[in-house]
Amino acid sequence: MTYLYLKSLHIIFVVTWFAGLFYMVRLFIYTTEASQKEEPDQSILLKQFLLMQSRLWYIIAWPSAIITLIVGTWLAIESGFWTMPWFHLKVLFVLGLFLYHFICQKLFSQMKHGIFKYSSTKLRIWNEVATLLLFAIVFIVVLKNTLSWIWGVVGIFVIGMMLMLGIKIYKKLRND
Repeated sequence: MTYLYLKSLHIIFVVTWFAGLFYMVRLFIYTTEASQKEEPDQSILLKQFLLMQSRLWYIIAWPSAIITLIVGTWLAIESGFWTMPWFHLKVLFVLGLFLYHFICQKLFSQMKHGIFKYSSTKLRIWNEVATLLLFAIVFIVVLKNTLSWIWGVVGIFVIGMMLMLGIKIYKKLRND
């Protein structure tokens, strides 16, 4: 019974963590674009977007990441998953997701200080990194031992190429 409660909590907080990450990078895009506007629009928009970022980051994204880690660790111990090879691969991708989260923290801190290092197009590409990590983690967990490593790797690359193509098409349509 404990396993099912832990699994439910883990899924809920993974979903809220990803929601926070996806929306945070969208806010980075909007904030970057607002930084290029003329006054008074720039000041008004930057103030609002930075407030939204702060609330999202500290009320949703960080707590969800921490609870996901705690409940996920407890779930792995309770279920014995930590001894299975597929779980080690999942942990590798989860570490990648935490690295992504920490880089987002750095971007958030820079924007709070008026530093905008990346264009909105680069941030749109950055947003898709979380999508690729989500695909990888879900497929590993669902397929476990039946995962064909070759097809899994090929699939991730195909999805990545499709996302990049979508970004290029969106940019072209937006500029026309």
